[in-house]
Amino acid sequence: MERLLLSKKDLRRIHSEIRKGIYDKIGDAKARGAVIGLSGGIDSSVVAKLAKDAKVDVFGLLMPETGVTNPSDVEDAIAFADKLKIDYEVIELDRILTSVRNTFPWHGFERNMLGGWGNVKARTRMTLLYLTANLDKGIVLGTGNRTELSLGYFTKYGDGGVDYLPIGGLYKTQVRQLAKYVGVPERIIQKTPTAGLWLGQTDEEEIGLKYRRIDEILSCLLDRMLSVSETAKKTGLPKSTVRKIKKKVDESRHKREMPEIINFT
Repeated sequence: MERLLLSKKDLRRIHSEIRKGIYDKIGDAKARGAVIGLSGGIDSSVVAKLAKDAKVDVFGLLMPETGVTNPSDVEDAIAFADKLKIDYEVIELDRILTSVRNTFPWHGFERNMLGGWGNVKARTRMTLLYLTANLDKGIVLGTGNRTELSLGYFTKYGDGGVDYLPIGGLYKTQVRQLAKYVGVPERIIQKTPTAGLWLGQTDEEEIGLKYRRIDEILSCLLDRMLSVSETAKKTGLPKSTVRKIKKKVDESRHKREMPEIINFT
């Protein structure tokens, strides 16, 4: 859809505004720099490049898991970090996750792979990112995009636990356009999106729809404020598909809001 397509002028403006946003956020926090979780995927690569372009100190943390993380993703993340000339460290999650698995009194994680155990992994990454940020007096830059945030496709207090979301205002299809603009390698841009929480997991298979189609629906619902019927007509998709996406947006609202506080006055 035309609203999702960015012109060179749009991309130049977005690039400039995000760079300034990162620079200002670090300055306001009186921080020394930014910490980013690098996965070898498009979102973290774009955020790393934007932070580097903002001329701030950037530290990348790679957190692979043996048997789950594709070794090529680690290689791509390291190669791009080297190209950007940013410092990074690799911390394997295996021993940490094994300790949690063996210590926690209620097991059966294999039966709950899509739920609690995947969230443990995301929150472990968050813990390591913030430990690094605390030691380096930095802030944590999140890699979530508007599509994921709108759907609630992130772990509360996991990959959703960050200080700043540089690409949080861009749909996934727009992040791809920005990635090309800032020079992210095509090999990374063309990868199948995955959160890397279990073997063989892909975002689009889990959600049940291609990102391009999801973004078309979200653009109609959120930007144009169209109804389900109007969105279905505009996108050419079944109403049931639009309702499914709208339900995800509605039911994940709690992830995008601060916890409710009881007012006693």
